This record gives sequence, structure tokens and C-alpha cells, in this order.
Amino acid sequence: MSDLFWLTDAQMARLEPFFPKSHGKPRVDDRRVLSGIISINRNGLRWRDAPSAYGPHKTLYNRWKRWSDKGIFARMMAGLATKHGEEKTVMIDATYLKAHRTATSLGVKKGGGGRLIGRTKGGMNTKLHAICDSRGRPLNLFITAGQVSDYVGARALLSGLPDVDWLLGDRGYDADWFREALKDKGMRACIPGRKQRKKPVKYDKRRYKRRNRIEIMFGRLKDWRRVATRYDRCPKVFLSAIALAALVIYWI
Repeated sequence: MSDLFWLTDAQMARLEPFFPKSHGKPRVDDRRVLSGIISINRNGLRWRDAPSAYGPHKTLYNRWKRWSDKGIFARMMAGLATKHGEEKTVMIDATYLKAHRTATSLGVKKGGGGRLIGRTKGGMNTKLHAICDSRGRPLNLFITAGQVSDYVGARALLSGLPDVDWLLGDRGYDADWFREALKDKGMRACIPGRKQRKKPVKYDKRRYKRRNRIEIMFGRLKDWRRVATRYDRCPKVFLSAIALAALVIYWI
């Protein structure tokens, strides 16, 4: 039992303000259930394979599905990330997350939204777009189908950028409209120009080297097996898995 993951008192104190109110019958032990959910997501286990110390696997799954549908895990991460204190630099990038056959099987329900899974050279993937601060801590997350352009993620994350001086990105974000949008927000872009540009774009190469921190962040998120491999059909549930990993690794 000592090898199992358990949330500490300090971590629970940071999470409790985001818990939904219990209506009617009180919830079972929040620490036990949330610790079990984190363990399942980190190790990529089936819910029925959860260690018995965390209680019935059905309880873990029901809590996970219910809170994911309500966006509670995503709100936890977003709420704690608002206290980032970053004033200088943020970074933007995207990465591919492999979709398991269980996430791509069966047809989508009529009238429902898409699963945000697309075919790329590497197979069926979902693309994670992210903003992080200068320390490599995720501030905002957004997912699309794998074949979707980085510009789509940049447009979606643009309104949520904090008030800072610099934004670092690779040449996949080199677009005139994006540079103008950053300029309107009072931010300076440190983004290399695309090779197709006739006129080279100047950028701070020394500052650009710091962008490796967002790559390290993606690597740490992918250490969680239910993030590196998408098993969930519902994109909202999968985004909750990513937000939970970011929450535990960086914000509690």
C-alpha cells in the first residue's frame, strides 16, 4: 500500500475549492477516490484493474466520468494556473497524441460532436495545443484532430494569453495575422520565419532557445500513459485526463 499514490493534506486543500457541492447523500472519501483516479490515469490501467485500496472501481469510474463531463478537472487546472505570476514570457506549441483503437472504434452518435481524432502520417492522432509560462508550466490547453493546422490552435488560445511581453513559438506559428494580433495585445513575437518567406524575419535567437521548456512540459505530460495514448472516445474526457496530469505535475 505504501507504493500507491495518495494526495497529501496540502494538495487536497488546494483542490477542495473546486469540488462541486454534494446534493443529498454525501460523497465517499474524496481523497481515496481522487487518488485512485490519478493512479489509473498515470499508469494507464483499466478501471477494473484499480488497486483495491482505492475502493470499488465502479465508484472511481463514475466519479471520473461525471466530473469530466462537467469540466471540473479542467477548471481545477485553469483555476490554479491563473495564479502563475508570469510577467515576461509565454510559449506556444502543439504535439501529437496517439489514439488507441478503442478511442477510434464505433461510429459517432448522430447529432453528437466529433471525436477530434484525425489521420496523419503517424496514424490516428489528436493534437494538443498548449500555452506555458517561462518555467514550462501549462497555462491553457486546447485539443483538435491530428491533421488540424497549428494556426487553429493559436487562434483558439489567443484570447486567453496573459499580459506579458514576449511569446515564443516555432515557425509553425509564423503568420502575419498572428503577429499583428500579438502586436495589438502589446506582445512581441519571437517566432522564426517560414522558409517560403521572401524577406527573412528577424527574431531573438538567444531568447528562442528557452522554448525547449514547453517541449519538456509535453514530455512530462506524456509520461502519463492515458495522455500519451488516448483511450477515451469522448474528447471532453480526454482533455480532463490531460488537465489532471498538468494539475498534479505542476500545480499542486
